[in-house]
Amino acid sequence: MPEPAVAVPADRAAPLCQNCGTPLLGPHCYRCGQPVTGLVRHFSSIVGDFLDSVLNLDTRIFRTLWPLLARPGYLSREYFAGRRVRYVSPVRLFVFLSIVTFFVAQLTISFGDETLRLESQERFAQATTIAAVEQLRNQTLQELARARAQIPGNVPGARAGVDAGAAAVRANADKRIAELRAAAARGEPPATVGDATKPELIFNGRPWDPVANPVHVRWLPGFANRWINQQVEKGRDNIAELKKDPDRLKNAVLGALPSTLFVLLPIFALMLKLAYLFKRRLYMEHLIVALHSHAFLCLALLLVFAFSALGTALPRLGAFAATAEGLLFAWMPLSLLLTQKRVYGQGWTMTLLKYAVLGVCYLVLLSLGVAFTVLASLVWA
Repeated sequence: MPEPAVAVPADRAAPLCQNCGTPLLGPHCYRCGQPVTGLVRHFSSIVGDFLDSVLNLDTRIFRTLWPLLARPGYLSREYFAGRRVRYVSPVRLFVFLSIVTFFVAQLTISFGDETLRLESQERFAQATTIAAVEQLRNQTLQELARARAQIPGNVPGARAGVDAGAAAVRANADKRIAELRAAAARGEPPATVGDATKPELIFNGRPWDPVANPVHVRWLPGFANRWINQQVEKGRDNIAELKKDPDRLKNAVLGALPSTLFVLLPIFALMLKLAYLFKRRLYMEHLIVALHSHAFLCLALLLVFAFSALGTALPRLGAFAATAEGLLFAWMPLSLLLTQKRVYGQGWTMTLLKYAVLGVCYLVLLSLGVAFTVLASLVWA
């Protein structure tokens, strides 16, 4: 059957498709499907197209977030029923929420108070007399008091953080004084710790040393063993640096977690496929459930970070923020359980059993992924 002729205005010729020569009627060729615009154009327009296709979020986001948070399994069932256009697509939803959540986590989570506590504990542990502990305590508290006086009054939570550090200093000093008095009562010399700038690594019952006691795997060639010992030395040096600035480790872990979740997503969908093998659902259906579940966790964590920041900025609302955080943490596993029950429609006994098995297996995988991320950050940071 011959194709209908294309009407072309008499005053100008229609542009032709560069692939098949057909007159163009829009941004795509209706015969071969090739788009008019390719990659040979201004880079700014390519970036704009990428952001539009990946993070194109309009008013549908408001119709999506509330059911995602408060109606377990609703979005997945709507998607399977064919009602998709009114909601943000699962992929875009997860990408958007994961980026925003871990960006906010970078801003709100800090190990600064823990750094001060560990540093003061190590410094006090090196003191051998009560007078030395008291002198170090008073000097540190004076430095903190001067720092506190210089903090502007409009910086939320800053003075509270300094006060928490001062309390940690007093507690560590009191603990060291009690240890010194107990050692004196027993007639024993006080126990001390050495310089902990570089932690001691034990290998074959002896401290690791790249020359005297290196890691040696017999079946590996010499260059591989040398590479392993180089990584061990890098890891030891990085541990020392992380003790000075633990936020480096936090930033590395939070920066790698989104990619870890992307890797675990298809694995979790495969686990759902195996758990509900006799339901005869397509793998992509399980992937949709996995995407909505992970997006829900990101949204819940984002709200936890928001309430935590609210409690820090407004101490009067601290009790309310803490209650909201507790409710969100309790709602996360319950919502995932209800999602599994409503989407797959099995009885409570089988749902609880499969939920427990899937949860344990996924937590193991997530723990291994996080552990690998931490080790990688220690070696290659």
